[in-house]
Amino acid sequence: MIIYVAATLCVVGLAVGQILFKVSATALSESGTFFAIKPAAILFAAMCLYGATSVAWVWVLQKVELGRVYPLMALAFVLVPLGSHLVFGERFQPQYFIGVAIIMVGIFITVKA
Repeated sequence: MIIYVAATLCVVGLAVGQILFKVSATALSESGTFFAIKPAAILFAAMCLYGATSVAWVWVLQKVELGRVYPLMALAFVLVPLGSHLVFGERFQPQYFIGVAIIMVGIFITVKA
């Protein structure tokens, strides 16, 4: 069970990293240079989070088969858009929510298999 919690935290870390990459890109657009403190700091934070998450993912893979935990990565398709809505105010069409429901059912089926 702890392995699935760790794997889920890895997915959350990757999703947060994606949001940070977008925040960094926005800050870069505003400043016009990577040498400005804000975009560089945010990009560095995103890269550190990705690095730590990758190390944690390797630990997870030492404990369980890739095919058993990899379906959890599909949660990123739910978490990243949710984060983009909360952070950037992005909007989605109704079909998006149908797709999210299908993804969630698929994750549930594959993890229980």
